[in-house]
Amino acid sequence: MDTAGTRRRTGTIASRARTAALLCAAAALAVASVPVANAAGPGAGSAPAPAPAPAPVVVVDCFEEPQVRPEEYLLACGDGNNRLVGLRWHTWGPATATATGTDMVNDCRPYCAAGRFRPYPVHVTLSHPRAWPDRPGTHRFTVIRLVYPEAAPEPVPHDVTYKLVY
Repeated sequence: MDTAGTRRRTGTIASRARTAALLCAAAALAVASVPVANAAGPGAGSAPAPAPAPAPVVVVDCFEEPQVRPEEYLLACGDGNNRLVGLRWHTWGPATATATGTDMVNDCRPYCAAGRFRPYPVHVTLSHPRAWPDRPGTHRFTVIRLVYPEAAPEPVPHDVTYKLVY
């Protein structure tokens, strides 16, 4: 039995199915034709790329090589009689760097070639970053402060600051 009501319902369902199929096809076509630059949304293609992170400030060693968080640092470049060892860096930032370690100092008794290296616990602070003329775009620490929480090597005071010349 085919009644007029059944034909209308069937016709309506079929019509809805065709409309849905056409809408899906139109949506797929619209998505496929969107340029990649605009796919992420309005303005996504025009957002500036993030700025690269600035290079870290360095400390320059006796061989004029840049170092970041070195485990050792030679203080006496001429004769090698004073070296920071076992450095554990707590901070390394754009203005200062701090570490703890050991200052190995030759006592030079009776003379330096026959002397013994003695350990002194030390707190190290690097500061005063400046542009490094030899390496454009690079900044280097220019001051080192050594604080000896226990004994300091003779005749050095417990708190001493040196200018780094390299």
